[in-house]
Amino acid sequence: MTEAEQPEGVANGEPEKKSKRSVRDRADAIAPFRCKNLIAVIENPSDIKNIGTIIRNVNALGVEKVYVVDPDRALTDDWQEMREHKGISKTSVSAVKWTFLRRFDSTGDCFDHLERKGFRSVVTSPHVKGKASVYLHEGDFTAFTKLAVWFGSEAVGISDLAVARSEMCVSIPMFGMVESLNLGTSSGIVLYEVTRQRRDYQSKFRLRGRRGERETPLPTVMPVRDLRQRQG
Repeated sequence: MTEAEQPEGVANGEPEKKSKRSVRDRADAIAPFRCKNLIAVIENPSDIKNIGTIIRNVNALGVEKVYVVDPDRALTDDWQEMREHKGISKTSVSAVKWTFLRRFDSTGDCFDHLERKGFRSVVTSPHVKGKASVYLHEGDFTAFTKLAVWFGSEAVGISDLAVARSEMCVSIPMFGMVESLNLGTSSGIVLYEVTRQRRDYQSKFRLRGRRGERETPLPTVMPVRDLRQRQG
């Protein structure tokens, strides 16, 4: 392990025991803010760097897992090897080390797996299309207990098969001469809104169907003192 790969504290010459405790404390602090049963799916990424960028967004925003539809087999099936992939690790700023990642050979295989597990899917596109279409701020991303959010490649966008097997298509309203955003930016915007809604729901209710309302809502953001401890 190089110095750059070492957990915070070890690289600064502090005892490894203290570093491990710091990492555990951080993991415990962020655990309540993670969005359970939420998966980001990257379909046919044209650039390996885009995977790392989305993983960074996923980790920062508290999404539970990342699935990659990779028909060209650019990635290995071994999670540990993917975590150590230099290109992904660099662009994810090492977030891949803390994020569950799984690859699939095809869009159909990924949908089959998700549906067996009870997940419903929504797909993103720069243009409104599909059986049901909503702008991002109009969508209710708490309607499904288990949700997968799909992102297509920058080269060709989301596939027709993914649109056909999804519940709805989501787009980001745009107001410029250029009606497009790169994959890293668009995934960050979409996942921010999705996780914001789902964290807000988790803070108010213990059960699905808006049942089990909490007397005191749980916090939806990290307390300032915890942020300072993490940064310090």
